[in-house]
Amino acid sequence: MAQSPRFAAGLRSPTARDELKLCGLAAVRARFARDPGSIQRLFFDRATGQRVGAICKVLAQAKKIYRQVEPAELEKIAGSIHHGGIVAVVEAPALHQVAPGDPRKWAQRGEAVLVLDRIGNAHNLGAIARTAAFFGVPRIVIPEDPPAARPTDAAHRVAGGGFEHLEVWQANGLASLARDLAAAGYEVIGAATRGAAPVGDGARGGGQGARKPVALLLGNEEHGLAPDVAAACTRLVTLPGSGKVESLNVSVAAGVLMWELLARR
Repeated sequence: MAQSPRFAAGLRSPTARDELKLCGLAAVRARFARDPGSIQRLFFDRATGQRVGAICKVLAQAKKIYRQVEPAELEKIAGSIHHGGIVAVVEAPALHQVAPGDPRKWAQRGEAVLVLDRIGNAHNLGAIARTAAFFGVPRIVIPEDPPAARPTDAAHRVAGGGFEHLEVWQANGLASLARDLAAAGYEVIGAATRGAAPVGDGARGGGQGARKPVALLLGNEEHGLAPDVAAACTRLVTLPGSGKVESLNVSVAAGVLMWELLARR
């Protein structure tokens, strides 16, 4: 059987299911702006229905389902009380698969990369995606490891439309990817809880023309970066704190590091 074009050229089919539920007006509008045809069904409460007339018109032309429902039904459809008054059932996008030549292509374009080493909580993934989109990071790479969070309903709900502005890639072996990124010309910076230089030390040194693109690696919520992944980084940094708690939540640390290492460059 011929391969579907949708999953060709470095794309891998979603493994969990073929549909996502996007909650909240910001997320639904972001998806509609990027890919209106992917919205299969739309449900909303009375108040929100007054704000989505343009979306409903397009769905009507495509003969797709859209309707106002009571709050209790909307909660059931969303699977959460945090639906924001609207739920869009959409096609789940395929995840890109990192190929050997991709890091060099990204480096040639000077594009930042965010690599997440076994982030396990979907809410953390969503929060990181939202911040990455805010700062204009074009892609996130996650490992193929089963414990790693995927862009699920919950992740999209927290991201508030952030996933519509970046690509999610998968890699088989993040240590190998880190080495490939370094060979392609990236400064591969890993986040460490302790034993590394404070993030500000040398983060913006050198002339503008001498700066390399940055790949920022963040580790698992409990264990941090895997030892082989940390060893493959060109530099490790830490966020100095008061010492009263050991570390920040990974999504908060991601925001601080993206600002310091990517947005301020």
